[in-house]
Amino acid sequence: MTLRQWRQGAVARLRRAPVFFGHGYPNAGAEADALLAWVTCAGPGVSREGLDTVLSAEQRLRLDEALRHRIEQRLPVPYVTGEAWIGPLRFEVTPQVLIPRSFIGELLLEGLDPWIADPARVLRALDLCTGSGCLAILLALAFPGATVDASDVSAAALEVAERNILRHELSDRVRALRSDLFAVLAGRRYDLIVSNPPYVDAAAMAALPAEYRHEPALALAGGLDGLTLVDAILRTARQHLEPGGLLVLEVGHNRAALEAAWPGLPFTWLDTHAGEDFVCLLQQEDLPA
Repeated sequence: MTLRQWRQGAVARLRRAPVFFGHGYPNAGAEADALLAWVTCAGPGVSREGLDTVLSAEQRLRLDEALRHRIEQRLPVPYVTGEAWIGPLRFEVTPQVLIPRSFIGELLLEGLDPWIADPARVLRALDLCTGSGCLAILLALAFPGATVDASDVSAAALEVAERNILRHELSDRVRALRSDLFAVLAGRRYDLIVSNPPYVDAAAMAALPAEYRHEPALALAGGLDGLTLVDAILRTARQHLEPGGLLVLEVGHNRAALEAAWPGLPFTWLDTHAGEDFVCLLQQEDLPA
């Protein structure tokens, strides 16, 4: 059986199954491609020519087992494969961390241009609510002169983050810290803070598809209106930013609620592949004192 033949069968099975597509893969074809890339170690994707490769018996067994877990247990593909990709970068994921899919990731791949014109000016950066550590790693790669703190309240998540930091050979510049938001960061100031905090509101949490229920609720639930942690970050970020520093904050579908709750803040909404409603930017001097 070739990769192409297995893919055709997998797509048909996924389309018939009561599964929900997300977590970076919008449809059955994308999920089948991700499984094929994983089993063939082909990076984030398999080439068109590669689809004519014949699967070994071991590869076929692994793929069939992976597809069974995906369908019967409603496991997201990254938890099946143990990996997720942001652009060309691979990250280990386990059910102890949110599956990487932050819009901030694509912005960091572009160096936050044009908001940071000179990467050398970023000397200290913070990834708040780091989870798998992916954004902290992207910070270090985008700003090679910076040291980066990667903080999270979850000790289990930080274990995964530390393995990803080690995998990307950034242990000399990226440090994982256990902290409930800024609790253990007193006195520390940064040129750039990014955060993809929990922001799913209570109604959306109650309606989550089965796939999302495999993720830690701690990394998703943002309180009744989804803004509990977002509000806490806005109230305290200023004292942790250098003059002229930037806060980049992901809020999901909560733009309207956020602007209503903070009518005096001059939010700048950043353009992502999904639109301009998901990630905002604030300068240090515009944040509440």
